[in-house]
Amino acid sequence: MRRSSYSPEPDCAIAQSLGVVGDGWELLIVRDLARGLDRFELLAESLRISRKVLTERLNSLLDSGVVERVAYQDRPVRHAYRLTPRGRALLPVLVALQDWGDRWLLGDGELTGTNATEDAPSHRVHELVGRRVPDGLLLPVGADGERSTAAHDVVLRDVVDVAARATVVFGYPATGRPSKLPAGWDEIEGTTGCTLENKLFAERAAEFAAAGITVHGVSTQRPDEQQAFAELEKIPHVLLSDTDLTLAAALRLPTFRAGGYARLKRLMLVVAPTREITAALYPITDIPAAISWAYDTAGQS
Repeated sequence: MRRSSYSPEPDCAIAQSLGVVGDGWELLIVRDLARGLDRFELLAESLRISRKVLTERLNSLLDSGVVERVAYQDRPVRHAYRLTPRGRALLPVLVALQDWGDRWLLGDGELTGTNATEDAPSHRVHELVGRRVPDGLLLPVGADGERSTAAHDVVLRDVVDVAARATVVFGYPATGRPSKLPAGWDEIEGTTGCTLENKLFAERAAEFAAAGITVHGVSTQRPDEQQAFAELEKIPHVLLSDTDLTLAAALRLPTFRAGGYARLKRLMLVVAPTREITAALYPITDIPAAISWAYDTAGQS
């Protein structure tokens, strides 16, 4: 059953929200649904909790409108679970919790745009190898090298090009042209180099295309900002906008907060047409070498 609140304050949104997702298991269920674990057995295996507890928490989320149940088999009837729009609106909350935990519980409290190889975020990224990018993970297109995307003309594209030999997905914090970066940006380790990274991919665009490799850049910048950058720098590859942190939550990608919102830390993934992640590179300390790594690794797929 849904808990009404954690306090007698009916107008306190925090208390009312905790009445829906104040239990840690409920937030972890939302986390795993965002990762594509949409069957009861998959959730039970991931969370390692009793079937009774999982059933209770799922029923609570169903009652609260955070989760919906959809039949995927008729005989016998079997159901999958998926997040509703109300549930997907919790993804930035999950990413913020992860960022806070990475910085203040698993880290030393320093604001950074990268990590050491032994840090927990690095382990999470490399544990993605062998896992799948969830089906139907669509992000707004900020630029695609061919058409202009007006602010009112939102186009969605799959993160993975299933028709390609492989897809290189590179996440980056933000480009400074033509957008204005927040004060102190260059003082945050790991933030500089986003324009260079995009330009180096652009210089080798024909090489990647000839090898059947699709390149997708992803940041949390708005589509119009990405489009302006692409036109200014003549970027031919697709830029996707993860403003709602859908991809960040689905893959538990490392982020940091600067200028008022979450930014992706610089990383690269190679994804097969089957949506399986076959290789991951993080942290990235040498951008030119990382571009070559992406070409060589994806070319072996």
